Amino acid sequence: MNRPAPVDHAHHPHLSGLFAPQREEVDVHDLEVEGDLPRDLNGSYLRNGPNPRFDPIGTYVYPIDGDGMVHRVQITDGSVRYTNRFVRTPRLVAEEKAGRALWAGITDPYFPPEEEVGPDLANTMRELPDINVVSHAGRLLALAEAAPPYALGSDLETLGRETFGGTLPVGLTAHPKIDPRTGEMVAFCYMLDPPYLTWSVFAPDGTVTRAPTPIDGADRPLMIHDMALTPTYIVLVLAPLVFDLAQVFSGGSPLDWRPELGTRIALVPRDGGAVRWFSTDTFWVWHTANAFDLPGGDVALDYVEWCYPGALTRQREPNRSTLSRAVIGRNGVTRTVLYERDMEFPRIDDRSTTLDHRVVATIGKSVSSNLPPGAADSLCWFDVRADTEAVWTHDSLAPGEPILMPGGGEDFWGTIATDREDMSSWFLIFPASDPASGPLARVRLPIRVPAGLHGAWVPAS
Repeated sequence: MNRPAPVDHAHHPHLSGLFAPQREEVDVHDLEVEGDLPRDLNGSYLRNGPNPRFDPIGTYVYPIDGDGMVHRVQITDGSVRYTNRFVRTPRLVAEEKAGRALWAGITDPYFPPEEEVGPDLANTMRELPDINVVSHAGRLLALAEAAPPYALGSDLETLGRETFGGTLPVGLTAHPKIDPRTGEMVAFCYMLDPPYLTWSVFAPDGTVTRAPTPIDGADRPLMIHDMALTPTYIVLVLAPLVFDLAQVFSGGSPLDWRPELGTRIALVPRDGGAVRWFSTDTFWVWHTANAFDLPGGDVALDYVEWCYPGALTRQREPNRSTLSRAVIGRNGVTRTVLYERDMEFPRIDDRSTTLDHRVVATIGKSVSSNLPPGAADSLCWFDVRADTEAVWTHDSLAPGEPILMPGGGEDFWGTIATDREDMSSWFLIFPASDPASGPLARVRLPIRVPAGLHGAWVPAS
């Protein structure tokens, strides 16, 4: 098959403007700060996201295409440092040697031949550790959708593919959860072949205490982006986004939305007991906020619900998002809309993971905004106990995922935002006690940071 043509950058909404790739890697200390930087806030805000190293060829489908670039804003005793690095997989290294893109997008049936990339990489797909970055057991991991993560060093340099001593050769997905009470990291992974779905557990020291364990009842290959965790269960929402690789070779997408199948929810006991399955009307979930156990054995799950998974399908009817709560258990699945708003990337205080949380923060769009999918002009904080909502909107700043950052005596929310007018990027710090009042500190970043996906706050040790 002939090498595909380059993607038209100028007219692609996720390769231009806020999403335009950043090819420069920098490490800059003592950044300029506007406002009052909290003196007792010490640690690193980390964020990953799709960022093509070279102009893509064939196809480019956001957010599942693009090379990983990890950004770090490090706060130490009132001083701020910014670092960014590509996640250098063997395929990216091969492209850097060639000086151009060699792999097409994952929805394109082109693969580079042996004479171009050698026998080990020939006819393989691009690795995409570009979705999330987590820290567990002193190990920093850049995570892909369903593949081995890549370990990063103290300067964000790529150390190599992480298979945990060969115990997870297939890998894990981009959203493992860390139980703050046990220190365990729990993960899942979906596959194209039986058993289709597995789960794994990592001890606080990073050792694998549960090797990949099949989830009984998973009967077809589905894309499942996120999970939730309670003290008792892993919670997985299996919406009917089915892998059908045959479609790729006929010019279609490898994913097929089949709403007639309905959505299923699996409660997987963390003690290894029998999986509990529940069925409900069709809906889609990119991201969960949190889950927790209820009295009597039911489970509550807070998440952002969509009618269907957007650009990954051929659906074109209006799609809407809601912050919703599903109660799963004795009465099946009961779904309740908590808030209606164009939103995504729900986050809580990570210290409340598995417990009854209070605040869910998201990015959002105002009624008047006309931004491409994945971009925002607002941050929203929903108090699900008091049933109140706080919103901060800016005329030109486009914020990314908000992350709770505990200080010594006060908590803060942090996010990277880019000005849509001059394309300057900033790190914003909001007081958790009154986030709608706006940022109390703005840190000017030395380069533009493309709109991206997920990350973490890592307190200073």
